[in-house]
Amino acid sequence: MVLAALLLGGCGFRLQGRTPLPPVVRSPFLEVPDRQSDFVQYLRHALLSNGAQLTPEREKASAVVSILRDGVTRRVLSVSATNQPNQYEVTYTVAFSVNAKGQELLPPQELTATRTYSFDERLLLAKNHEEEILRQDMARDLADMVMRRLASL
Repeated sequence: MVLAALLLGGCGFRLQGRTPLPPVVRSPFLEVPDRQSDFVQYLRHALLSNGAQLTPEREKASAVVSILRDGVTRRVLSVSATNQPNQYEVTYTVAFSVNAKGQELLPPQELTATRTYSFDERLLLAKNHEEEILRQDMARDLADMVMRRLASL
């Protein structure tokens, strides 16, 4: 067991969890169009759980994380013979950039997550709930991607 732990530690394997943040993003200011979106909530939570101290004032922040775009789109993928939707595709898109003291640390970048789900008109409430769960899952995935990019600074 000890040998397995040493081998895993030697290859760079880490359990998922805390991502060590560089000093430049330890007290960031979040510049967001909608503070209540799923993505922003998950990003705030990820920053706080990884040791960041969110700064309420832009001037006092070590870095400014600007969320340039935060949106969800849905499109029909297939329809039945009666022209009813059978399958939808939900896409969550986020664009962000990071600046510190007038220097661009990360240029504007766009991240996208896409999920598909089947649709049945008879199960409307359940399918709406499924779509909401997919949106939250995509927002969590995108927040994790942003955190990995911030950790690489």
